[in-house]
Amino acid sequence: EFDTMLWKLIPLYALLLGVLTSPTPSSLPTVNTEQRLCHIYNSGRTADCLGRQLENVPWRQFPSTLEEIDLSYNKLQAVSADDFLRLPQLRILQLRYNNISHIDDNAFKNNALLEHLDIFNNSLQEIPATALTRLLNLKILYMSNNLYKRAALADSFSKFVKLQELSMGGPLVMGLKKGDFQPLMNISLQGFAIKCSSNLSYYEPGSLEVIQTKRMGFDMAIDQQPSALLHMLHDLANKTFIVIQFRNLFEFMYYMGQEDIFLGLKDITAHQLIFHRGKFNENLLRMALMNLQVAPIQRLRLQYIDFARSPTFVDSGAGSSITDLTLDNLDLWYISNPDVLRFDWRFTWFNKIKRLSIRYVYFNTVPCDAWVEMEGVQFLDVSNNRLKNEFIFNQRCDYKGTMPNLHTFNMSTNDLTSLKDMSSLTREFQQLQVLDFSNNKLGSAEESRDCVWKQNITRLIAHHNQFVSEALSCLPTTVQYLDLSYCNLDQLGMTYFDKATNLRTLLLSGNKIKFIPPKWESPSLQSLALDGNSFGLISKESFQDMPQLSCLMAGNNPYHCTCELRAFIEDTLSKGKVNLTDWPWNYKCYHPEALLNTVIAKYFPGKVACDIRLVIIICVATTSAVILILMLICYIFDLAWYTKATYQIIRAKYRVHKEKAAGDLETFTYHAFISYSHSDADWVRDELLPCLEKNRNPYRLCIHERDFMPGKWIIDNIIDNIESSRKVIFVLSRHFVDSEWCNYELYFAQQRAMGKSFSDVILVVKEPIDPSSLPSKYCKLKKMLSTKTYLEWPQQVNQQPFFWAQLKSVLGKPKMTQNRTYSVKSRTSSVGGISVIRPPTGQRASEVAKPNEDKEVEPNQNQIPVEAF
Repeated sequence: EFDTMLWKLIPLYALLLGVLTSPTPSSLPTVNTEQRLCHIYNSGRTADCLGRQLENVPWRQFPSTLEEIDLSYNKLQAVSADDFLRLPQLRILQLRYNNISHIDDNAFKNNALLEHLDIFNNSLQEIPATALTRLLNLKILYMSNNLYKRAALADSFSKFVKLQELSMGGPLVMGLKKGDFQPLMNISLQGFAIKCSSNLSYYEPGSLEVIQTKRMGFDMAIDQQPSALLHMLHDLANKTFIVIQFRNLFEFMYYMGQEDIFLGLKDITAHQLIFHRGKFNENLLRMALMNLQVAPIQRLRLQYIDFARSPTFVDSGAGSSITDLTLDNLDLWYISNPDVLRFDWRFTWFNKIKRLSIRYVYFNTVPCDAWVEMEGVQFLDVSNNRLKNEFIFNQRCDYKGTMPNLHTFNMSTNDLTSLKDMSSLTREFQQLQVLDFSNNKLGSAEESRDCVWKQNITRLIAHHNQFVSEALSCLPTTVQYLDLSYCNLDQLGMTYFDKATNLRTLLLSGNKIKFIPPKWESPSLQSLALDGNSFGLISKESFQDMPQLSCLMAGNNPYHCTCELRAFIEDTLSKGKVNLTDWPWNYKCYHPEALLNTVIAKYFPGKVACDIRLVIIICVATTSAVILILMLICYIFDLAWYTKATYQIIRAKYRVHKEKAAGDLETFTYHAFISYSHSDADWVRDELLPCLEKNRNPYRLCIHERDFMPGKWIIDNIIDNIESSRKVIFVLSRHFVDSEWCNYELYFAQQRAMGKSFSDVILVVKEPIDPSSLPSKYCKLKKMLSTKTYLEWPQQVNQQPFFWAQLKSVLGKPKMTQNRTYSVKSRTSSVGGISVIRPPTGQRASEVAKPNEDKEVEPNQNQIPVEAF
């Protein structure tokens, strides 16, 4: 954050610093020897010829529309008049890091629009003033690090009124003279950099006095001429700069003189002063800081400095000499010796610093008095060092009242392991709001207990640690911003998030979280990053308890492409309340295998597969249709009747099987005794008897009209024949109910079945009978009709064969029966002097009956009613 702000203030300084830096073999781009031609792109406006090992400018390949060419890192030795003659639109030309020793005077005669020319680090022995004369639109000219022996500019440079950036000089320039930069007197530059020999021989006072610039860069070592610095600073007096940089001020030796060579700093107004590389000892640093105490300079940076103690320094114990150094920023980066922190054995020079940054100094301990002295520090950055828990938090130190103004504390990239120690260290920092623990080893369960934090911490950065879910409970709950990215978390502890009620931004990228908790309540959360984890399921319900959520990053997860996922995506995109910041290309299917790496934006499951309500409607409609069709089929083909009949056949066979197993089968004269009303005699003679008696294996049946013994009492005949029959078939109809003799037969059949099952009684319902309509004396018949399965004579002809199959199944397989010892004469019977002549076969009995034959009378020994037969 601090670096970003700094470089926004000085964007051109970085470019000047690169110009002044000598090339090293490792910094050269990789050369592809097979690809020698330039790459033309941007509609013919740009040519990339970087590092192609070119020895000559390939001008024949260049279209006339070119506006920008990069020929850096090649082997060019000269620039001729024809190289850029055909490029009138050329604005940017980069020729750095070649071996150019000559530029033709007419090399740029047709490039009047050229604004940016870079010939840094070549072999030019003199400034190509004549070739540059026509370039009146030049804004940026980098021509340092060549083999010039003098830095004097030609008068033609006074015409470059648009010039903003200029770098010049080289390793052979032994010094500067007063008239070298006279042509720049009336030109206001944004940046100026001068390079001289490491063995500076002379500096004429006033050499830089005419330079007007916002950024000034010196790359010259004053080892042999330390007093030259006094003259340089004098030339810069009473001017205002954004940044002044000294590179390699002392390159080979430490300054041992007594003269205060930084005396002129108090007269310079600059936003920032940078010392880059070079050797500093205690005495030299003290001289610089003593003058900075009274200089109007706001920032100081020492980077890549070789620091050493001064053997002549003696600590009298009287206190530090630097007690009033007031700076907005003090940066100590890449210092070779950690002793620089207390170069005069005190820390008082930190007392009035607002932003203190100590990086790559590799110190590993913080004395107790250091915390006391940094009372003005608001921003403290000790990242990229070797700090450990016991080094930065010393239990013997009294931290009460220390760091009263500290707002931001950056301890990233060290060796910290204990959250508890960090909470103990910062507990007394009254103004602390921002903590950065990133790139450490925090998060173990053992060292993340009993943490007590300052209640005003609002921002915690802890990415790249090794957190377990239990360690989350040791984090401050007052934070509004929490970064736990890349912390190896595999699950989330909801206990912490229930307490962190102020949380607005939560970053959990790059962890191993396997599932999203279903009831994740965070009423204030606005931004959530869950990309790069291990969960595959996400739904609309996942974030329903986050009413303020507006930004969600959840890509690069192994998603199971399901209807639920698609519903979440469609709902989120349609409502627009939550912005999927990495949609759509970071959202891909991982399961099922057939959809592997399919972009979820192109995954469209069918509506039937996803809409459960539609599935239910279709299932209900289909089931209803099937049931209706089955009912219709059953109605048309009487399947219910057939099913019921089949069930009766199966039951009958089962009963026969049980009787066989029990040994209940006896030898009977008849297979069945048939009890029926006289009114149903035609059906018995015409339908029932032919079907059962006229078979290959006929049944032997007993009916009163044919098989009762003449002259025998009718009651005895009924009882004897029922007893002599294996089964008793009752043909039920309304006439049967009205017949008294049928009632006797029913009664005798019931008496025979006493102690046995009623399996020998077969009920054939010739016509429908309502059991409830029967008189009370037929209680047995009512009971049998309600409890016993009966056969029902179908009126449909097509169903009648199945009826006979049922009846035969109930009767069982016909077997040989016992013959009666008496004989029956034709069809004539004589009972008590009354002869009953049976009509011939096919003749109805009603045709020979007397008029009163249907009227029932009391039976006696001398009179037998016709309907009994």
